[in-house]
Amino acid sequence: MPERFVAALATYKSSAVFNPWGESDQQNDLDAQGPSIRRRQLTAYLQERIGRAKILLVAEAIGYQGGHFSGIPMTSERLLLGGLRHKGIEPEDVFRLSPRRTSSPAVKSEGFTEPTATIVWGFFKTAPVDPRSVVLWNAFPWHPYHLHKGLLSNRTPSDDELIAGHRVLKQMLDLGRFRTVVAVGRKSAAQLAELGIDALEVRHPANGGAGKFRAQMSAIVAKI
Repeated sequence: MPERFVAALATYKSSAVFNPWGESDQQNDLDAQGPSIRRRQLTAYLQERIGRAKILLVAEAIGYQGGHFSGIPMTSERLLLGGLRHKGIEPEDVFRLSPRRTSSPAVKSEGFTEPTATIVWGFFKTAPVDPRSVVLWNAFPWHPYHLHKGLLSNRTPSDDELIAGHRVLKQMLDLGRFRTVVAVGRKSAAQLAELGIDALEVRHPANGGAGKFRAQMSAIVAKI
């Protein structure tokens, strides 16, 4: 069940890794309720998809502009707060629960926005693809950051960290029983290949890859 899965996800701890569902970002969270809000939001997201979603879309790791505050992979807090309605992306596309922010407005008044998240959710709306037919996830499901740069930074997860993330990924695959697994970018594809997971690869939408990402995802969806 998603509730047990999220509860287990919240127990992970490691140096230079932020666990959005188990830890408070004391520098940037609005208050101490951040972890519980993020757990509730991820649980709601999964409850509306597990048993229904056909595709698992896997990127590399949680980022500070995305799941760090929203609690949901490849999903920004600004999206949840309605800040991307001008792009046709609604908070209700993510879950029907009333969303809550966890970041302090003093850090980012409208909440952080993540380019990759905006492209992915924008694809769902324009393709169109039912956003509840896809689960967004990460090979390393927590947020790795640079100790010397602080929590508002991103880094590539280490090999040891990926081992822990892969255990969770296998649990997600068992939970969702997806028809198709799609790796976002070469790094994610390599990690899935190491696990022996048969996955399709699409171009990462960052750094000029948005058009190819949309084209490749459209072809995959059409086949399914």
